[in-house]
Amino acid sequence: MWDKKKEVEEIKAFLGQGAEFEGKLIFNGAVRIDGKFQGEIFGHGSLVVGQGASVQADIAAKSVYISGDVQGKLDVKEKLNIHSTGKFSGDVRTPVFVMEEGAVFDGVSRMSKTAESENEISKPE
Repeated sequence: MWDKKKEVEEIKAFLGQGAEFEGKLIFNGAVRIDGKFQGEIFGHGSLVVGQGASVQADIAAKSVYISGDVQGKLDVKEKLNIHSTGKFSGDVRTPVFVMEEGAVFDGVSRMSKTAESENEISKPE
């Protein structure tokens, strides 16, 4: 398992097990999802998807840590980490992509830095 003290700043918002949310999430700092989320996520911080969580979303964030199930498109500015219990299905763009043994990835990854990926993460209109 991962040590949140080493990788993720203090959690500012939390969607617990058994909770479901559909919509758009915009955040600063760190957010943890242990329940079900569907929609869009835009963050200037870290997104933690806990074991047992289910996320169907297009995600743009500084860092993403997956221990649950994520489907969608990821645009990660610094680091994507799929832990041993994590599953990701979709396309990802990130400069650092870490997968632990047992993790599942089904999609396309782009890791080269481009002028577009150097820009700030933009909020939706």
